[in-house]
Parts: sequence; structure tokens; C-alpha cells
Amino acid sequence: MNNSLLGEPINNPLTNYGNVDVGLPKFISNILTIVFVGAGLYAFFNLMFAGFTYITAAGDQKKIEAAVYSINMSLIGLIVMVAAAAVTGIVSYILFGSATAILSPKIIGPGSL
Repeated sequence: MNNSLLGEPINNPLTNYGNVDVGLPKFISNILTIVFVGAGLYAFFNLMFAGFTYITAAGDQKKIEAAVYSINMSLIGLIVMVAAAAVTGIVSYILFGSATAILSPKIIGPGSL
């Protein structure tokens, strides 16, 4: 039966909906990946710059203290990032039986049960 004005049949867009691999869950997963990569790169370059400052301090106590502080903060930032991912994995494993359930969720759409 033709329902359109041009004589072509109208297809139901919800048939064979299947697994939802795109949308909000994938977007959130991509954002988290970008945040982790960006934070890791920032910590790496901050650590490199602080190391360079420490090496070139030439005995200046203020520069040495600033470099050591920056090195410590960079390392603490890396530890916090790894701990956050580990805690998320543990909580995800306890609640859902999979360590990646929260960071890479799988949502099943209608039609694929």
C-alpha cells in the first residue's frame, strides 16, 4: 500500500533496530577517553617541564622547590586518574559483573531481545 504522495512506500525506521552502539553511552565513553588522554598528556608534559626546571635550577632554592612541588602534583594527578579508573572498574564489577560495564555500557534496543 502506498502512503506517500510520490507513490513510494513509507518504511518503518524502527524495524531491525538492534544493538545501540551509538548515542549517549558511546558519547560519554568517548568523552571519558578524551578526558583521560588529555589529563595524561598534560601530566606528562608538566612532569617533563618540571624536570627540566629542576635540572636547570642551578642551585636556586625557589626554582628547586617549585619544580619538586610540580613533580609531586603531576605524580599525584596520575595516581588519582589511575585510582579513579580502578575504583570505577571495581564498582562496575561488583554491581554488574563486568569491569567495563560503566565505562563502556551496552544498551540493547527494541527488536534484538
